[in-house]
Amino acid sequence: MTTSTMRKTTYQNIIDRKEFQVPKDWLQIKTIDMHTGGEPLRVIIDGFPELKGNNVLEYRRYVKENYDFLRTSLMFEPRGHADMYGCILLPPNDEEADFGILFLHNEGYSTMCGHAIIAISTLAIEMEWIEVKEGDNILKIDAPCGRIVSYTNVKNGKVTGVRFHCVPSFVVGLDREVEIDGIGKVRYDLAYGGAFYAYVDFSRNDFKIDLTTENYRTLIQKGMDIKHAVMKNDNEILHPFENDLSFLYGTIFIDKSNNEGIDSKNVCIFAEGEVDRCPTGSGVSGRMAIHEARNEMEVGSPKMKIESITESVFFGSIVEKIDFGPFEAVIPEVEGTAHITGMQTFVIDPNDPMKNGFILR
Repeated sequence: MTTSTMRKTTYQNIIDRKEFQVPKDWLQIKTIDMHTGGEPLRVIIDGFPELKGNNVLEYRRYVKENYDFLRTSLMFEPRGHADMYGCILLPPNDEEADFGILFLHNEGYSTMCGHAIIAISTLAIEMEWIEVKEGDNILKIDAPCGRIVSYTNVKNGKVTGVRFHCVPSFVVGLDREVEIDGIGKVRYDLAYGGAFYAYVDFSRNDFKIDLTTENYRTLIQKGMDIKHAVMKNDNEILHPFENDLSFLYGTIFIDKSNNEGIDSKNVCIFAEGEVDRCPTGSGVSGRMAIHEARNEMEVGSPKMKIESITESVFFGSIVEKIDFGPFEAVIPEVEGTAHITGMQTFVIDPNDPMKNGFILR
């Protein structure tokens, strides 16, 4: 056989053999990958071991204790990256909801994720998990923070956008102060929108960082410095009903936008230094509570346009005011769009020394 014939045979094999036969002792996990305003969402749809529990918070505890290595396998390199985000779909807490959801990231399991709600609501329509109709398609989703109601608008058979009503969102304190090495005194608002954030508005501070991709690493460092300092010094990061929700998720920097028609810009540094590519749905929810507390917004006020570091935009508004434990809270509405980017089948070779993932930043 000539070299030319051998090359043709090898190339023909490449054409003919496109399916890898996965060994029986390898784990296979299938996902659909999406993004909302640039922020990724890896939706796990098959292959993840069954979780035990009676509600989403119990499932969350169970996966942390038993399958955390799969979170790192799917979120960390080489299958993911330091800013990857994912979710697991679960049974609902009761028959009134459609399904439950857990959120995964580089640090663990968040309590709320607005971009994931927008994406998974979009996917529910694209996959026809519900009977799709023109206009609003309503989903009731049990997240760790509580029940989220989403409205996915369909026009001429196509998803045009998703808006969701978050859990009761409230302000713990305005204009609090903390001392940060290298910055000095930082003024922040502490608020909850499904997760607790320290909101640092540059208009209320003597320091400023341009909220651009060029300052990506600086934003991470300063955001984490502020987060750790607030965690150490603020003893009111307490949910009124669930201890599992009582932790500071991140720092949100707020500034003016350079783009016409945009009200402001959000950049959220969350988990272990992740930078949200979108305006952060739970962060926008908390901001609605802050603006209401400052008498800057109320029920029926025009929607606020909030931009991210990638210049993607969410709309935020207030649909209701309610009492929530000791807090005067609001029900925020957040609106955005999501898109599917691919379908994946990940395999985990038990003999791979890096099977559980790693992170380089």
